[in-house]
Amino acid sequence: MESVAGKKEHDNSIYTQPPPLSDEDRERVALDLKAGLHPLKHKFVFWYTRRTPGVRTQTSYEDNIKKIVDFSTVEAFWVTYCHLARPSTLPSPTDLHLFKDGIRPLWEDSANCNGGKWIIRFKKVVSGRFWEDLVLALVGDQLDYGDNICGAVLSIRFNEDILSVWNRNASDHQAVMGLRDSIKRLLKLPHNYVMEYKPHDASLRDNSSYRNTWLRG
Repeated sequence: MESVAGKKEHDNSIYTQPPPLSDEDRERVALDLKAGLHPLKHKFVFWYTRRTPGVRTQTSYEDNIKKIVDFSTVEAFWVTYCHLARPSTLPSPTDLHLFKDGIRPLWEDSANCNGGKWIIRFKKVVSGRFWEDLVLALVGDQLDYGDNICGAVLSIRFNEDILSVWNRNASDHQAVMGLRDSIKRLLKLPHNYVMEYKPHDASLRDNSSYRNTWLRG
């Protein structure tokens, strides 16, 4: 979507045919166009989690996830984004989630349960810029293997901030590694920068998002 994040340049040979729009999505796009708006490829939802210090249980985690707003046009995105708190102002520990509509930011969600996430750790002073670049890329469909992406999370922690990009299929090695390379290009990370990958079923077993990662690259 050029009007969000600039034109995407890529090798079309790596893409599969995207799934057809549902009747609901076609109706949404038609209404947006009729109103003179610029529809996004996907409808998105921002979520917010303020973690309670102490033992993490799945019930308490789900209870703490709050939907902020959804949007499906370029115009609605900018209205939403301009009113969101900047990462530097958020308390620790906090998570800010951006997911495609219909996908909850939970490991157990049907869209996430067979997938995993790439993890990128940053110093707190630079995380806001990288988060903004990632948000614009997701909304504008700028990342390779975009139909395999579920969403992204910014995790505000005491000593560092963590970005993670969630995908649907942890067993699709080509898509997993292709997504890693696309993220590195987007964020202009050094070639030797080490990212970490963790399947969600491993997170369920050890009840941890960012410890005991399985793959580094």
